[in-house]
Amino acid sequence: MKIKKGDNVQILTGKDRGRQGKVERVFVKELTLLIPGLNQYKKHRKPQGEGKPGEILTLDKPIAVSKVALVCTKCKQLTRVGYRFVDDKKIRVCRKCDADI
Repeated sequence: MKIKKGDNVQILTGKDRGRQGKVERVFVKELTLLIPGLNQYKKHRKPQGEGKPGEILTLDKPIAVSKVALVCTKCKQLTRVGYRFVDDKKIRVCRKCDADI
C-alpha cells in the first residue's frame, strides 16, 4: 500500500470531499484507512439494563484508499506516489516535485 500511517491525505469523494486529515490506522487486507474526524457516522445504542442509559455515538468509519489522495509535505499538492531506490532502500517520492515523502 502506498499510503502509510501518519501521512496527510485529502478525501476525493463523498460528504467530506476536500477535507484533509492525518492517517491514524491502515487496514491493509481491506484496503481502507482510518482518519480521525472524517467519514463519521452515528450509532444509536440501546439502554444496557438499569445502569446505562441509551445514547447516540459518533464513530469514525474507515474509508477506501481509492477515495483519498496523498498531500505532499513539500509542495502541498495532491500527488501520486512513486518509488526510488537509494542504497538498496525503497523510498517513496512525490510525482509532482520529486521530493522524498
